[in-house]
Amino acid sequence: MKRTVIAGVGHYVPENVVTNDDLSRIMETSDEWIQERTGIKERRWVSSDGEDTTSGMGTKAARNAIADAGLKPEDIDFIIFATLSPDYYFPGPGVQVQENLGIDTVGALDVRNQCSGFVYGLSVADQFIKTGMYKNILLIGSELHSGGLDKTTRGRGVSVIFGDGAGAVVLQASDDQSKGVLTTKLHSEGKHAKELALLGPATARWVDRIIEDADPEDMSYYPYMNGNFVFKHAVTRFQEVIMEGLNEIGKSPEDIDLLIPHQANLRISQYIQAKMGLAPEKVFNNIMKYGNTTAASIPIALSEAKAAGKLKEGDLLCLAAFGSGFTWGSALVQF
Repeated sequence: MKRTVIAGVGHYVPENVVTNDDLSRIMETSDEWIQERTGIKERRWVSSDGEDTTSGMGTKAARNAIADAGLKPEDIDFIIFATLSPDYYFPGPGVQVQENLGIDTVGALDVRNQCSGFVYGLSVADQFIKTGMYKNILLIGSELHSGGLDKTTRGRGVSVIFGDGAGAVVLQASDDQSKGVLTTKLHSEGKHAKELALLGPATARWVDRIIEDADPEDMSYYPYMNGNFVFKHAVTRFQEVIMEGLNEIGKSPEDIDLLIPHQANLRISQYIQAKMGLAPEKVFNNIMKYGNTTAASIPIALSEAKAAGKLKEGDLLCLAAFGSGFTWGSALVQF
């Protein structure tokens, strides 16, 4: 059976840096308040007069990943695009990347699992490659959050957290059984769906709320997060799903060479690190620079970790995510 290897990585973030001090000028907050609660110092938001879009950023990250793999766009035979912030309500951005890259009529699959989207996409790609259906799969996570945030004191609990950006990997079929994806684990718990959600743009509400009401006080059009509730579930599920994968392959936390968690909150990452007994150098975090970029956070971090020499051939890489749905998952990869 073929193994799925990470052949190339790449990322793209907008040039516009928004610091905590910048936010303190438009809402009641401070650098100290934000860092204490999230660990975030700055994030990237697309410029209002710029051309960056979810699909556009994804395309740029994809080009970098394809080049890193030593391939050309025409070598890609399937596209998976994970996002919660597509350019359009429909169609999804996967087909836009196919057009932007000038690839022939390959399949394009859109994944809507929010913070867990990249891990879910990786698991799907792994199955396609194992069965021999595809040889080179482009997996993208891209998000443009800034246009949909309530940038006032009313919305500061959410708006200070999220950033824009994109990451991508090229996943390739390999006969080398000493490396590649070892296992992926996926879970969901829909009874908590509304604890981290955006309820407003729903098909059941198009006419009566969007067209007729246009109520400026209707907060359902902004993301809602029950922060403490999400935190408590995240720290539990992160550990569970990582251990589930490790147990399957007969490994333990000390065997992990690098953990790249979804960059939701630096406090969550630090809690997981302590609970699993991992040394600081074994956990890669960049939320301080980019905030939470949802489906893009893991591939952006993976791209930066590789560029910084944090990953070497043969390392056991662990990816893990938890987010809206609730959904969560993990992947163990022999790099």
